[in-house]
Amino acid sequence: MEIMPPLMFGGLVLFLLLGFPVAFSLSAVGLFFGFLSIELGFFTTAYLGNLPLRVFGILSNDLLLAIPFFTLMGAILERCGLAEDLLEGTGQLFGKVPGGLAYAVILVGAVLGAITGTVAASVIAMGMISLPIMMRYGYDMRIATGVIAASGTITQVIPPSLVLIVLGDQLGKSVGDMYAGAIGPSVLQILLFMGFIAAVSFFAPHKVPPLPPEALVPRGWGLWWRVMKGMVPSIVLIFLVLGTIFMGLATPTEAGAMGAVGAVVLAMMNGRFTWRLLREAMANTMRITAMVIFILIGATVFSLVFQGVEGSHWIEHLLSHLPGGQTGFLVFVNVFIFFLAFFLDFFEIAFIVVPLLAPVAAKLDIDLVWFGVLLCINMQTSFMHPPFGFALFYLRGIAPKEVLSRDIYWGAVPWLFLQLLLVAIVIAWPESVTYWLDRGTGVDPASVTIDAPPPPQQDDNAVPVFR
Repeated sequence: MEIMPPLMFGGLVLFLLLGFPVAFSLSAVGLFFGFLSIELGFFTTAYLGNLPLRVFGILSNDLLLAIPFFTLMGAILERCGLAEDLLEGTGQLFGKVPGGLAYAVILVGAVLGAITGTVAASVIAMGMISLPIMMRYGYDMRIATGVIAASGTITQVIPPSLVLIVLGDQLGKSVGDMYAGAIGPSVLQILLFMGFIAAVSFFAPHKVPPLPPEALVPRGWGLWWRVMKGMVPSIVLIFLVLGTIFMGLATPTEAGAMGAVGAVVLAMMNGRFTWRLLREAMANTMRITAMVIFILIGATVFSLVFQGVEGSHWIEHLLSHLPGGQTGFLVFVNVFIFFLAFFLDFFEIAFIVVPLLAPVAAKLDIDLVWFGVLLCINMQTSFMHPPFGFALFYLRGIAPKEVLSRDIYWGAVPWLFLQLLLVAIVIAWPESVTYWLDRGTGVDPASVTIDAPPPPQQDDNAVPVFR
């Protein structure tokens, strides 16, 4: 039996290298080794009878309902013109300083990430609007493409990220805790990105020139009103989605439903809501949700058989005996996830690998919320590193023909190192995640004493009176 777990991993890798869809590869490998294990006597046919129950558990999981709601919210906002309003106003606000357009892209990327939760929406919207402007006013091509792609990937870490919902489900932690834990790293990432642009504008200002005077609109209340008109509704929607979760007023599913309704309201306020927009958003939501559910069903088939042949013990033995204890485990896992992200999507990593790593992390006394946020930051790099980064594909699809693919790929490299730097910071400074979690009352229950007055003395000779 001890050779079955590595054989299952090898079979899965072979299927993926041959180009088969991940969901069907997982199911095929799981079922093949399941029937093989029954023939070899490793477990009985009754063991596979757990499979329908696990599939029903997936389909009846209320938490996973948050995925289509947040996806629908992002798909509507992607098409309603909110990004255009935010970018135009913020770009004018920062336009006078070197790197001003890049600062605007980073800030708007963070806001869009907090209200859409999808990388595609952020990268496509900002690429179509800001890239031509950056090219027109002399921005270095690699800086321009890199900041647009990187700012879109902020969506993966900043709540309400779909990745955090999936990781919370796989790690057995509440989505509210995952969202709270991601606040610190989200802020750090924005500061790292803006710090990089500040360094470029200081040492090489010709690469990020300010807007010329003729491109600037007059300063005053008109400009501030233009910025606030785009920001205030977005902030209200962010509070509606995240604030209600943090305050305990709504579950992630309920908050996602309110977010979807709020997205429709924002589209109506911008005068761009149409039934065609709603149909396209719903079709996109249906495709993404179906993809997630099929991958999750395939992953549960694979994991059921993998556990049946004691694969979890094999993984635990393999990883818990690494040199360096917790640090050695974290270094290995992050390097492994980083290279795995070259070939697999974040959903696939979350459903295949994370359930195998979580028991080992718990055994090593690692906080699972902190561990999940750390993995989320690492999986964020899957959108950025060449040649398979989806953010780079989205940008290539909407960039003008004069933008070379090599500029898009090389432009992503500095931002990729900034994301890895954030991984190192979170490992070295766990409080960046745990500080934002609910730390309770701070009172040790063992130190609590209850002083109660003694009961009144009763006269043994008294005659009871019954009424």
